[in-house]
Amino acid sequence: MSASVDDAPDLSGLIELSRIEHLDLKPVILRVQTDLFIQAALRDRAAAAAFEALACGLIPTVDDETAAIVARKLSPFPATPESVLVRLAARGGAVRDIVVAQAPRLTPPVIEAARRDGAEIGAALAARGDLSRSTLADLAGRNDAEIDRALAGNWTAPLRGESLTHLVARARRAPDLAQALLARPDLEPNEVVPLYLHAAPERREALAAAVAGTAGLRPCPPAPRDAGAILTGLSAAHDVPGFIGALAGILGLDKGFLGAAPDASTRYDLLTLALRAAGLHEEEAVYVFLTLNETVARSAERVFDLVRLFRTVPRPAARDLLSAILDAPLRERAGAAEAHQPYHAPEAPKVRQAAERAPSRPALPGRVRKASGDKAS
Repeated sequence: MSASVDDAPDLSGLIELSRIEHLDLKPVILRVQTDLFIQAALRDRAAAAAFEALACGLIPTVDDETAAIVARKLSPFPATPESVLVRLAARGGAVRDIVVAQAPRLTPPVIEAARRDGAEIGAALAARGDLSRSTLADLAGRNDAEIDRALAGNWTAPLRGESLTHLVARARRAPDLAQALLARPDLEPNEVVPLYLHAAPERREALAAAVAGTAGLRPCPPAPRDAGAILTGLSAAHDVPGFIGALAGILGLDKGFLGAAPDASTRYDLLTLALRAAGLHEEEAVYVFLTLNETVARSAERVFDLVRLFRTVPRPAARDLLSAILDAPLRERAGAAEAHQPYHAPEAPKVRQAAERAPSRPALPGRVRKASGDKAS
């Protein structure tokens, strides 16, 4: 049988006790009564009203730590009175964010209380487990670093399509966001390939394997002629700007493409992928590792790591990896479009005209047949 209004506990004594000077029992009372309210087997209207009165009176007076503890317990609890959530949200800061992120339903009064101090609650919203695709798209489109991190860390958020594209694009230059996205178990390798340079070695292998599986299904353009000779020559001369410029020109990239590396330690990994994509032979790549930069050349372990990367990533996969990391297409041919003119193609009139103007081959002398009458008698 439910407790009646007359049987509701009288908490006025606790409130009076909390007002005793030099004896701050308010945090203890609030935490104890919160636990009792949540654990109660029966919770009728009178009991809820009594707890509501107590909590609303104490929430504005307790310290931030107590308020946060209470907010974590009451925010996701379906039976928590709306007025209690309003008081918690009105405190602002971390307590507000807990309410916004965990409340089963965000009512207008709770949202209004959360925004009372003019603070942005987007990051707290991004941590919710019931985000619709439209809300998620709106949050991902704000280009806010705090919101991005909250979305990436919210494994219940269905990151797909344009929302994921926005986050991955910004994660290229945001290591913390990249790590959060790479840690998500719901994202396929091909969805986070642009973050290859941020990944741990074992994750890199999975990303490269995923890229190789699709890159191998398409024809790969032939390697540029003399690329190895040009690049090894510049490397031997320690002409770093000339080397980078020539490599960028071979691949059709901007000369500052190495700036896409998140830090100096990954810059040579990006360079190695570029050398592989340019079609250099392994011995040519090793020569570059040993001559272009003295710091790299002096570290046998670093050289071995670069050689291992060069060996394990096929050229088609290296091209696709490089394109994904830089968000830029690579040149399909080494030369200009007009460098190759098929002899029999209709778009090659000059070749055909030249062939027509060429001198005809002189006829071989014919063999004279003798008549039977001309035979010697």
